[in-house]
Amino acid sequence: MSPRFRRPALAAGVALVSLAAACGGAPAATSPSSTPARAPAPSTSTTAVPSVAVEVGPGSRAVYPVEPQKAPGTCRYSWVGSDPLPDPACTPGAVNPDVTQADIDTTICRPGWTATVRPPERVTEPEKVGSAAAYGYTGSFATAEYDHLVPLELGGDPNDPANLWVEPNDDPDATSTHNAKDDLEDLLRSLVCAGGLPLAVAQRAIASNWVAAASRYGS
Repeated sequence: MSPRFRRPALAAGVALVSLAAACGGAPAATSPSSTPARAPAPSTSTTAVPSVAVEVGPGSRAVYPVEPQKAPGTCRYSWVGSDPLPDPACTPGAVNPDVTQADIDTTICRPGWTATVRPPERVTEPEKVGSAAAYGYTGSFATAEYDHLVPLELGGDPNDPANLWVEPNDDPDATSTHNAKDDLEDLLRSLVCAGGLPLAVAQRAIASNWVAAASRYGS
């Protein structure tokens, strides 16, 4: 596991995300003196699917169009410490209907599969500019990722605007787009492909609140 992958840092007065938040709730704030409870380890068979709606996108395409983005200034980030969360009204997450639990061995768990469904930069670059305007992001594109909220390696839709957002880097000293959510995505894929976590649970957990998912599954 990457040394950068850690439980989310806390801003003053904000506790680690509770187990309830991992099931689709918002991060829970407590007083600075309170001690956050450690979330239980995920179960291989009894982990409940978080009760959050994740859209179903159009799926993999031979040719992807440049998708229109939300109007400038209409989306808002929220934060847990330095970790950004997307606006659920703009970016609720969307899954690829071509990926199911039954076919993970030939899709997300097959090395190199994501490259076969990833949209080209000629499509994603103008989309990234539009998404940045929607979120009011004015930082560097060199460290901000145009991120699939439900990642391709967990069966996220490749080009549905509901699944893509400009993600500010959680690391103020970042020199690339790599961030803590990337490490969580790799971990969840490993759990899914090893049979330790149902695909739908991983998809909904990361779509509802990736910081909460990091708190629950990342230690």
